[in-house]
Amino acid sequence: VTSKCLLMKAEMTSSKSGRFNKPKDAFEDTDGLYDPECENNGIFKAKQCNGTSCWCVNTAGVRRTDKHDTNLKCNQLVRTTWIIIEMKHAERKAPLSTESLRKALVETITSRYLLDGRYIGDVVYENPYITVDLKQNSSSKFPGDVDIADVAYYFEKDAKGDSIFHNDRLNISIDNEVLNFEKTVVYYVDEIAPEFSMKSLTPGVIAVIVVVVLAIVAGIAVLVSSKK
Repeated sequence: VTSKCLLMKAEMTSSKSGRFNKPKDAFEDTDGLYDPECENNGIFKAKQCNGTSCWCVNTAGVRRTDKHDTNLKCNQLVRTTWIIIEMKHAERKAPLSTESLRKALVETITSRYLLDGRYIGDVVYENPYITVDLKQNSSSKFPGDVDIADVAYYFEKDAKGDSIFHNDRLNISIDNEVLNFEKTVVYYVDEIAPEFSMKSLTPGVIAVIVVVVLAIVAGIAVLVSSKK
């Protein structure tokens, strides 16, 4: 399995021509594809830049800090130890068999992406949502083992119909019926919490915070008025 960093670099070269309780430190990749800097062994460099803008990434190559100027220091490449893949399958007449689903997903991940089965954690099914946990810390990863970040990248591309395996589309069958995905989201949990500031929050999140604050203020005003 080629490393995610090298795959992203190759894609950029060619292009130039919750349904569950997520950990509080889990975050998505909001930047998508960029042209990464890779080490000779294929892993991401801790510091990534695009012109005058730089940021720190984890071992999955996902930004874990705000963007700064080129003076930014990224002292270490923080390891992503837990990846949560959440999928929504297409509408079905009947729910899936949880046992058959887990068996099919584990078989696919171990055979198609060559990940050791001991790195596959829970497979949770809540019709129509499927959640797969991949867990791998530096102490449990043996030399030569495929990294969960690479597996998640391959799987996400497969599930979205943009497979890296040309002419070999993902085909998962559950009880002789092909499983189709409508949506796939990947969350990352690092061994050290990400370092995002409030200013990096999306406008939608900020809007929610403002609404909550206004509601609290309005409630206090009504309470004071009623006491008077």
